[in-house]
Amino acid sequence: MLTKEKINEIKMLQEICEKEGRFQLKLNYDMLENRSKNRKEDFFYYAEGKLIGFLGSYYFGNKVEVCGMVHPNHRRRGIFSKLLEESLEEAKKREVRTILLNAPTQSTSAKEFLKKIPCTLSMVEYQMKWVKSAALLVDDDSVSVRPSFSPEDWEAEIQLDVQCFGLNEKEARQYKAETKDLNSDTRLIIDVDGKIAGKIRLSEMNGESWIYGFSVFPELQGKGIGRKALSKVVKMEDEKGLSIFLEVEAKNDHALKLYESCGFRSYHSQDYYRVNL
Repeated sequence: MLTKEKINEIKMLQEICEKEGRFQLKLNYDMLENRSKNRKEDFFYYAEGKLIGFLGSYYFGNKVEVCGMVHPNHRRRGIFSKLLEESLEEAKKREVRTILLNAPTQSTSAKEFLKKIPCTLSMVEYQMKWVKSAALLVDDDSVSVRPSFSPEDWEAEIQLDVQCFGLNEKEARQYKAETKDLNSDTRLIIDVDGKIAGKIRLSEMNGESWIYGFSVFPELQGKGIGRKALSKVVKMEDEKGLSIFLEVEAKNDHALKLYESCGFRSYHSQDYYRVNL
């Protein structure tokens, strides 16, 4: 579990790195603030009592995403390589199948580092922000969104992760167990005619609402359910006065068009490189 002091140190270093590089790092504070005491997922490097290097690893079933940074004045000294080596050793112990290194598309320092290690570009992910003036939301009571609370809901969420995100059942159950207590999270179920059709996870922090894990069972896709459910969630979060964000893979054209039709616009992107072990 990370202390408030550790979190603040990470945020201070992030601010320095982002200002110097003119990019945005994806450090998943909703996960950092809810770390388990029993797993080593975060790696730190100090010099003269100050944090100058940090790397966080984020596990999603059989996959781990890694993102980190080193103070601009302390680069090219092997610090990030050391942190990455420690995180990869931990990942091997946990027998993950996929290791992805996350780098802001605009980061030249990250690109230079990635040339030195065996990895290949796996995907590009867009961060998108909702723009109210561009929104074309729909209002349809045939689709409803409600909190997840029952064993049936829990099972449906697991099956959606299996069918829509490529996890096997063991991995999906493990991931669900590990993320069920995130303090900033709200798990929602999408219902159509009284039956479970999909799910959405919301993370509300610091005046922002992030949409994650948005999925509809494959046999129900293409029926407008996703757009109706997304419209309801966006309206709900907008009424709270929150800025609304989400992430989507660049290759997922269908999802990209859905989000754009509801008023989301891309403002940043992250590149993910698969480590070739």
